Amino acid sequence: MFATRTIVPVLLIAAIWASWAQAEEVVGIQSERPASGPFVKIEQGYMVPYEIAVPNSTVKLRMIPIPGGTVKLGSPESEAGHTAAEAPEVTVTIDPFWMAETETTWGQYYPFMAMYDIFKKFDREGIRGVTDTNRVHAVTIPTPLHEPGFTYKYGENPQLPAVTMTNYAARQYTKWLRGVTGQQIRLPSEAEWEYAAAGGATTAYHFGNEPEKLAEYGWFVDNSEERPHFVKEKKPNSFGLYDMHGNVWEWVLDQYDEEGYQRLAGKTVSSEQSVNWPTEVESMMLKGGGWDDKAIDCRLASKMESSEEDWKGEDPNNPLSPWWYTDLISTGVGFRIVRPLKEDISLDVVTKFYDPVIEDLEFDVNFRLDDGRAALGLADPKLPAAIEQVK
Repeated sequence: MFATRTIVPVLLIAAIWASWAQAEEVVGIQSERPASGPFVKIEQGYMVPYEIAVPNSTVKLRMIPIPGGTVKLGSPESEAGHTAAEAPEVTVTIDPFWMAETETTWGQYYPFMAMYDIFKKFDREGIRGVTDTNRVHAVTIPTPLHEPGFTYKYGENPQLPAVTMTNYAARQYTKWLRGVTGQQIRLPSEAEWEYAAAGGATTAYHFGNEPEKLAEYGWFVDNSEERPHFVKEKKPNSFGLYDMHGNVWEWVLDQYDEEGYQRLAGKTVSSEQSVNWPTEVESMMLKGGGWDDKAIDCRLASKMESSEEDWKGEDPNNPLSPWWYTDLISTGVGFRIVRPLKEDISLDVVTKFYDPVIEDLEFDVNFRLDDGRAALGLADPKLPAAIEQVK
């Protein structure tokens, strides 16, 4: 975890996470089959769409149920655009989960950014202090943007996808939502993302193999007019998810690997087993293609690696910001969230979802916290009431 390294009893932390998973009612599940709309039949009843109320706002975030199944992660050599990083194809079993209907928008991300001032108020007034025993719930928020003109180069309308945040920042957003809702909100694994994006298809795109049809489903270099667009302006895939091809690239849990899935060759693995857990800040993975990309780079199997050096070239900070990028390519970088039906409360896995153990990243975050250029605060079900207390 970030900030002071203190050993917290593993059983205590596991118990805290477990207590949040034991709700009287499971949000997004109902006993009767819906008369209409998407649903997934499970042992407990039916997974159905539902909305998350984004804290500190009136904004809603719609989640769509995704059935379990299997996915061939990667692409065959015969597929146009195939690269070594997409090989060899590996079979991954996927448990049911919910995925956000759209990429995370500015309307959904602003309230997270606004938590900087609120956490600072908590700190000044001695409210909800971060301690050794509750640090597992703490999230970090950077200072307000010093030069917002870059991040908002293409506008800041609430319906535009939020962009230029790092993989770490996206994880902290999911940790914030997880804390307040008690739902294990997180980034998807690459396998979960590819499976959801395919919508049951086994082709290069969720609508087939013909890139000529991409304009009906996504924004890319041929139709974007050199800018990102509002979410939900194109057709969804068969699961009801929008903009899975194009508009902005989307962060996943995995580290990018030029050798693809060699470590998994010949195996059938679970989604969790398929994750290439990050050990370095450099080369995190993004999926889906963006508004400035060719159709071939918006395929289901396509992926892009991040670059700290290249994407933070204009960052005047020392150390460089763990939360924001400063170069043009990042204006096409965003994310969307998922929530698994089966939550994993084991400490090692939960920590990896939100605070990957990467020495350089931990140093940079701690440095920013120590010199006041970031805020640390608790994200748990009591947060909304505490926000009202300091307003």
